[in-house]
Amino acid sequence: MKVKELMTKDVATLNADDSVEQAAKIMKEYNIGSVPVCEGENVIGIITDRDIALRSVAEGENVKNQKVREIMSSNPVVANPDMDIDDAARIMSERQIRRLPVVDNKNIVGIVSLGDLAVEPQLQDDAEGALKDISEPSSPIM
Repeated sequence: MKVKELMTKDVATLNADDSVEQAAKIMKEYNIGSVPVCEGENVIGIITDRDIALRSVAEGENVKNQKVREIMSSNPVVANPDMDIDDAARIMSERQIRRLPVVDNKNIVGIVSLGDLAVEPQLQDDAEGALKDISEPSSPIM
């Protein structure tokens, strides 16, 4: 199965100069945990709910004034629409990420998530393995 068969095609995106508050509002409106950051249709980063919690709110930043570019992860790992879904699951597992923007010729065409894999019966083992790897702490818990 290819990524393009499973990905979500209508993707909310942000501009790097949008506020962190705007990012949070989009996440709430669409019930999503991350938003690709684009210049035009080119993906330049990704911002997650965790980025907002740890790099903005926990640091006492003003989310109305802080720009997405200040806390986003630049140059995110991406998938290609023709990539095998097993390869996408492996990337998520190895990189400990839950979502992959799908890019074709530098343009965003969708997003695939661990949740997308979990709802496909034949992919549930891949999703379970990726979730296990993602859930392992990357540093010791104190």
